[in-house]
Amino acid sequence: MAVLAVQAIRRMRGGAQSQLMLGADGKLWVVKFQNNPQDVRVLANELIATRLAAGVGLTVPMSDVVEVTEWLVANTLDMFVDMPKGLRQRYTAGLQFGSQFVGGLMPGQVVDYLPEQQLDEVRNLAEFAGMLCIDKWAGNCNGRQAVFERKPREKKYRATFIDQGFCFNAGAWTFPDSPLRGVYQRNQVYARVTGWESFEPWLSRVEAMEGETLWSIAEAVPPEWYGGDTAVIEQLMEQMLRRRSRVRELIGEFRDSNRKPFPMWASGRKIVVPRQFAEVSGVGKFVM
Repeated sequence: MAVLAVQAIRRMRGGAQSQLMLGADGKLWVVKFQNNPQDVRVLANELIATRLAAGVGLTVPMSDVVEVTEWLVANTLDMFVDMPKGLRQRYTAGLQFGSQFVGGLMPGQVVDYLPEQQLDEVRNLAEFAGMLCIDKWAGNCNGRQAVFERKPREKKYRATFIDQGFCFNAGAWTFPDSPLRGVYQRNQVYARVTGWESFEPWLSRVEAMEGETLWSIAEAVPPEWYGGDTAVIEQLMEQMLRRRSRVRELIGEFRDSNRKPFPMWASGRKIVVPRQFAEVSGVGKFVM
């Protein structure tokens, strides 16, 4: 059952032009719509990759399908999406992707940037290495995004990993792997990595993930988010199953790049990254 949206609150920052909405469950949801400017498939990407990350024990928002009615779209101001060439159109009603708003209705402090000295004090800083496993596995073609939450009377922040829309190369559903894709812009979050043990337990959980887990996640994706062609999403899941064995290789390419992200991990050969990237701050039957 989808969560029913009952009120639109405000537009969020970002290229997908998401809306912060109140659900009938009393929770705040960041909602990405089918007719966002990026691609309808980014909704599927968000649901799949967020649930994969949650499945290996990483800190991501709760994700779900959110239903937005025609009445709510028609009777709410600023329910328009800005498209290329200056065009505007109303958000499409129907089933959208929602992730729970970090901090909820009564947040403490939530920021998307911390000074260097405070990054070292993030409670779950080690999870950046774990999220790297997911981003390399899912071929995230964007930089890794995170927000930092500190509840009232707490001194330290906790990172929550958000915005998985550009996994699987956004709407292309391909895997153009490159060493600096899907990584966080600041090396400091990786400074404590000393070797493969720093990626545990998340890396082993990725490598051991059962095909049934991937199929169950894919079955939760509404068909309208990928054009209703089940063969296409089946192929994506089959590629993901095959890629489990490549995650270490892909992390190794990042390790050996000239960005030198892991100063405490002895590296091997060096991979020169093109300037444009260096500057970018088994299988079962699938039934829908």
